[in-house]
Amino acid sequence: MTGVKRQMSETYTVAALLASAGGFLDAYSYVCRDRVFANAQTGNIVLLGISAFSRNWLGMLRYLVPIIMFALGVVMAEWIRKRFAASRFHWRQYIILIEAAVLSAAAFIPAGKYNIAANIMISFVCSLQVQSFRKVHSISFATTMCTGNLRTATESVFRYRSTGEKEYLVNGLKIYGIILFFIAGVIAGAAVTELLSNFAVLFAVGLLAAVFVLMFIDSEKTGILNR
Repeated sequence: MTGVKRQMSETYTVAALLASAGGFLDAYSYVCRDRVFANAQTGNIVLLGISAFSRNWLGMLRYLVPIIMFALGVVMAEWIRKRFAASRFHWRQYIILIEAAVLSAAAFIPAGKYNIAANIMISFVCSLQVQSFRKVHSISFATTMCTGNLRTATESVFRYRSTGEKEYLVNGLKIYGIILFFIAGVIAGAAVTELLSNFAVLFAVGLLAAVFVLMFIDSEKTGILNR
């Protein structure tokens, strides 16, 4: 797209890697950490309400803590954005470093009775990521969940059918592609977790490391802008 300057963090390559990492973490937390989806908090909120109805106060705490940690992650992402806006590194690179550090620590928590701690850490990481990486080619999207992406993609295709404007079709296909990368991450997550158990999460750290390195690249000069 000529004449449009985008940050490297908004390129399709970065979005695809982050969506793959998001899918991987969802599969990891489900397969290895008590069949919990740690990326999105809707399920935890529903289960919190059910626990409250059943007067299961310990169960409430189990679901309340990840919700709180998710909210704290959003706050931290905004603080980092403000604090490091003029830093030598892009502020999103600090986010990636924190994500990688937290997930690396989670890898050394054995699968079993401490799964809740690992899930809390994954929830925190996912909140940092979903708050910090919200656009690809100026299209709003999410890297750790698919509901909004499915809505955005389908709406864009519908608008193309209604108006004939090709841009809507292109945008819709891009977001459908992000969903496919998320699914690929889920498949990889399930497979690697079956082999490596709690240490499988280090694969996601590798994806984040690739994103960190890519963000040093000047997309305007390399032609990676529209990839």
